[in-house]
Amino acid sequence: MSKIAIVTDSTAYIPDEVRKQHHIHIIPLQVIIQEKAYQEEVDLTTADFYRYMQSSEVLPTTSQPSVGAFMELFEQLSKNYEEIISIHLSSAISGTYQTAVTASQSVDDVVVHAVDSEISCAPQGYYSIEAAKMAASGNSASEILQRIEQLKQETRAYFVVDNLRHLERGGRLSGAQALVGSLLQIKPILHFEDKKIVPFEKVRTAKKALQRVLSMFEEDAKTKENIRATVIHANRREKAEAIKNELQAKYPHIDLDMSYFGPVIGTHLGEGSLGLSWCVLD
Repeated sequence: MSKIAIVTDSTAYIPDEVRKQHHIHIIPLQVIIQEKAYQEEVDLTTADFYRYMQSSEVLPTTSQPSVGAFMELFEQLSKNYEEIISIHLSSAISGTYQTAVTASQSVDDVVVHAVDSEISCAPQGYYSIEAAKMAASGNSASEILQRIEQLKQETRAYFVVDNLRHLERGGRLSGAQALVGSLLQIKPILHFEDKKIVPFEKVRTAKKALQRVLSMFEEDAKTKENIRATVIHANRREKAEAIKNELQAKYPHIDLDMSYFGPVIGTHLGEGSLGLSWCVLD
């Protein structure tokens, strides 16, 4: 059995069967709907969340796990593990990573390495799964942490949102950027830069924005062999499946799957958003 436990938070949106297969431990973030807190993926499903979003004028809010929740998980894991690598969504959009750092300083009998993924969703999942595979193979914590830093350099993620008001309201995008996008009907391609969500390019239509993202992906897909890619959607399964099938047909050598923007990230991006992430694993 590995001496290193791998923890990530719910915004990695790792499927249950994959999480169980690789013994990845999840700490959930929360969505607050009408003053009631729900743990995403635990007592609020993604389907129920988007049904609420369709029927309510009031946007939910989100909150990070408490220090106590982290300490409880770390102390529980300390019974079976010597070290913990805890990988979390970007510190510029959530305090989750910093809370993990604080909790790590308050637990005994286990060494905790908190990692700022500097991103979220599927790429955060890539890092967590790779860390779990390496831990199972007997790699040291320092080797795993070094590998995560390497993967960060080889990961790309772009997304197109249907409505900028969610990001603007949540403080994840400036009001001026949201206003310009709304007035001119511009569909910016967004990405993470220096841990923040910022526009990558501004495109007139969602169709053209998506085509631009696919063209960037294809630049890597044509020249590199070992690529892991994920189509990500906010309640747009049919469109995401169509994109996945099109890419898989063109690039059968790529490990391609599909994921989703769950309740916490969906609160900020809004329904209808699409994303594509990929990582060169060489």
